[in-house]
Formats: sequence, structure tokens, C-alpha cells
Amino acid sequence: MKKIKVGIFGVGRGMDLAKDFMLLGADIAAICDFNKERLDAAAKKVGTDTAIYSDFDSFIEHDLDAVVLANYFHEHAPFAIKCFEKGIHVFSECISNGTMAEGVELLKAFEKSNSIYMLAENYPQMIFNREMKRVCDGGTLGKILYAEGEYNHPGDPADVEFNKTYNYFPEHWRNFLPGSYYITHSLGPVMWATGATPKKVTSFAAFAPVEGDVPTASFNGDRASIVTTQNDDGSIFRITGCAAFGGHHNAYRICGTEGQIENLRGMGKKVMLRYNGWSKPEGMDEVNLYEPKWNDPDEEIFKTSGHGGGDYLTARVFLDCIKKGKQPEHPFDIYSAINMSSVAILAHRSMLEGGKPYDIPDFTKEEDCKLYENDRLSPFYSQDGSKPTIPCCSQRDFKPTEKQVQNYKKVLGLK
Repeated sequence: MKKIKVGIFGVGRGMDLAKDFMLLGADIAAICDFNKERLDAAAKKVGTDTAIYSDFDSFIEHDLDAVVLANYFHEHAPFAIKCFEKGIHVFSECISNGTMAEGVELLKAFEKSNSIYMLAENYPQMIFNREMKRVCDGGTLGKILYAEGEYNHPGDPADVEFNKTYNYFPEHWRNFLPGSYYITHSLGPVMWATGATPKKVTSFAAFAPVEGDVPTASFNGDRASIVTTQNDDGSIFRITGCAAFGGHHNAYRICGTEGQIENLRGMGKKVMLRYNGWSKPEGMDEVNLYEPKWNDPDEEIFKTSGHGGGDYLTARVFLDCIKKGKQPEHPFDIYSAINMSSVAILAHRSMLEGGKPYDIPDFTKEEDCKLYENDRLSPFYSQDGSKPTIPCCSQRDFKPTEKQVQNYKKVLGLK
């Protein structure tokens, strides 16, 4: 079988993913990035047969079967649409669309195409989340009523290297990221395990800006957005975007009428599966504390792959979809991706409006499309340099101090 030819757009995060695609037998046929310094560094890591581009339109004229969109977090939709127009398959990192209008445009373009689209959300593939899905699918938890997903990623405010690597100019998207937007790492795993899809969302924020003369240019002083969704099966999710409270952890819990399962904060891969005495299955204890097993032929490779093996597994699913000519399943398909992006965007608006509930639209319905087809509100700077059109913080007038920005520019070597 001939190798699937993959192009990488965005060589920072993209080169990490390229390793997994190569392990899976794909050919990295071309790479593309607007940042010359990063592109030059990436060019030294790839073979001489890999084409190098700084222009996306030229890049997708290359002979490609699929493109990995690993460019800026909120800018995937316009590039995915260009891929659809060329019949190129799309593997898209994080949220699928940065605005509601882009969600409408993305789905309409997809439905005119023959492309396979997959949200490259890797946290469901972490070993404890795979175990939660296995248990949910087994039915011993009963009807699922409630789930929690926390992606909690506090960072050292004085970490100069983080700014140099990930946040390297004042208008960078990380400096304007609302608490609810980076949501797929918390929402994706519970959607996958339970099969539920959010239909209504509300949110509140915890405001606690970084103090002192640390180097920062962030306009968001919220440490977390606490998001609640009501879902199509009647269940409730409580999730975060990218939170920053307490100790670092990725924590998930799923509760049904008969039992519950969760991974334990600070205890690595361990999960706790609990039942009541009257509802425990035969052969199980009321409290079952254990470390799940992969039971996968590729599990030795997972040890070298990013995000606990999640990067490799997600790439494997995508390539399998291409080989079989099928779209990925919920919640990695385009409909789920746009749903998650809508939760991210509308949760932020809910927070700005004191927790007002928002219905999550279904862009397969024309009436929902009409509500949002011109909605381009964004907390980020646009590609053309246009300023944000909605605040990114619960305190609408919050901004970093002059000294913080001076120190930020100083460590980056900026004037």
C-alpha cells in the first residue's frame, strides 16, 4: 500500500505530531510555516525529500493526501476550508473555529467536499480516559447523570523560557486567551466516554491576576472559567477550559445511577471505580482502586509519544479513517468539533453576562446558521492585525501593568 502523504502546517507543535505520523508509516511530504526562524529549524529535521513552504496556498498545491493544522490555536477554520476545496483530508488541533461565523462556514464547506475531517483532540486517548470509556460502555455505571473534566495547567509566572517558546510577541493569542476557549482537553474526554453532546452552556470565572513585576503581557486575569453544560441525554458536565489553580492535574469523573469512575489527582494513571453495596456487579468491590492496562499492540510506542501516548493514538485513528474512507466517530468528527468550539465561545459570553445560559447551535439547521453566520466577535487579534472585538477577561478593563509588559518585552528582546 502506498504511503499517505501528509503536510504539516505549523512546525512548532506540528513537528511533534510529524514523528507519530512517520512511526505510523506516513510520508511527511511538505511542511509550512509563516515564521522563517522556526521553518528553517524544522527544515533541518526533515528529509531532503520534504518540500518547504512559507505560503499556505502554495503548500496545498503540493501533492498531499492530508494536512495537519497545527497553526495558531484559533485560526484553523479558513485553512481547513481551503483544504476541503482541494479534496485534502484535515487533522485539526484544538478548537475547529475561532468564531461562530467560521463554524457555519466550516460545516458548509465540509459538506460540499469529499474530505475526511478529524479534531486532533488527544486527551481522550490517555490511558485513564480510555478506561473510563471502557467502563461506561460496559453499562455497570447505569444511566450517566454527571461528569467532570478539568484541564488544570498552572505555570510559573517567572518562566522566561515559556514566553520565548510559546508566547513570543505581545499580540500572541495566548495573551488574549479566555478561560473557556481552550476547552477540548476537558470536554473531549467526557464527551467520548459518555457519548453525550452539550446543548446548553453557562459559565462563571475566578479572577485572580498574576501579581508582581513578572514578565507578562496577558490581558486575562482569570485563573479559571467553570463551565456547566446540559446535554442531549439529560446529563450535566462541569468542565474547565485551561485552568490555573492549585496543583497541575488532568482530572475526570463520571457518575451514573449505579456507580462512578474517576482518575485520582496526583496519583498518576490510577483510577477509582466505585459502586454502592446494593449495586456492585458480581466479582467487584465497592471501591476498586487500580492502574488500567493498555491492552494494545502498540503500547511500547506510547511511551515515546506525547501526551501519554495520545498523540500517536489520535494520529493512528486519523490514518485509519483515511484508509477506510470513513469519517471519525463522536466526538472527533466535524459536528462534535464545532459543538465544542461553540461551547468554548458561548461559555465565555455567558461569563461576561453574569452566567446567562446559551443554547448551543446545530449548524445543520438553517435557522441556527442564520443566528450566527455574521457573528465574528473574537477576543484575539486577527490575521490582518485587527484588534479584539470582545474582552477576554471577566474584568473587562483588566490589563497587565506597564512594568510587567516592559519585563515581558525585555526577556523577548523586543523594544
